Amino acid sequence: MTDPTVPATGPQPAFVLIRPQMGENIGGAARAMWNFGLDRMRVVAPRDGWPNSKAVAMASGAGRLLDEAQLFDDTAAALADCDYVFATTARARGLTKPIVSPERAMEQTRAFCAEGKKVAVLFGPERAGLENDDIARANAIISVPVNPEFASLNLAQCVLLTAYEWRRQTASFPAEIMEMAKTEFASGLEIEKLGDHFEERLDTAGFFFPETKADGMKLNLRNLWSRMPLTRADVQIFHGMLRQMVRWKERGE
Repeated sequence: MTDPTVPATGPQPAFVLIRPQMGENIGGAARAMWNFGLDRMRVVAPRDGWPNSKAVAMASGAGRLLDEAQLFDDTAAALADCDYVFATTARARGLTKPIVSPERAMEQTRAFCAEGKKVAVLFGPERAGLENDDIARANAIISVPVNPEFASLNLAQCVLLTAYEWRRQTASFPAEIMEMAKTEFASGLEIEKLGDHFEERLDTAGFFFPETKADGMKLNLRNLWSRMPLTRADVQIFHGMLRQMVRWKERGE
């Protein structure tokens, strides 16, 4: 299993920002890439020039990606060494191309990279996205299943979503984990003793009434404990509650 806390190494796609308009979004894209172990950024004709101080400020701990980012004058130059190109867009373009989900795109990217191919993913400028001339250079289109009534994604958001899918393809993650917080699950014996304690106290309190239903009530109570993933700390709390209630009653008398 790959350690999800360690950035991915080896072959990976290049994320190409085409004519980005705001430095903050370039920095946000760099941060999103590094969140998921990607560090191959290419920037094509940024509106506000390069380097960009606003991009650096927004990138936070991912400034290295900006320092190492490759700068190009046009899309063709940025893709000159690439074997396969994806273009991200939310709008129909009237071009005959495969349209894939981000998950499928990154699944294919992993396979291409494993074959030694160079893959690029194009992300368009914030105002209107990629132009058809850019998309015509791509082999396939990535379409995100967003709300059709509000399909526009922020540049950094789109980068993050795609980078996340890449990470899912290249690292193993448990679907669910339990954070034990300095304790461990109670043993069967500890659960049994807790059940005994509850029955004892409830019996003294006259809870199991009428007598004809007592066995069924006790059975249901035992079944309740077996369904609960109690920790040793939980068991201790329940025991303490029962003891305190007895002491309170005795003081009241």
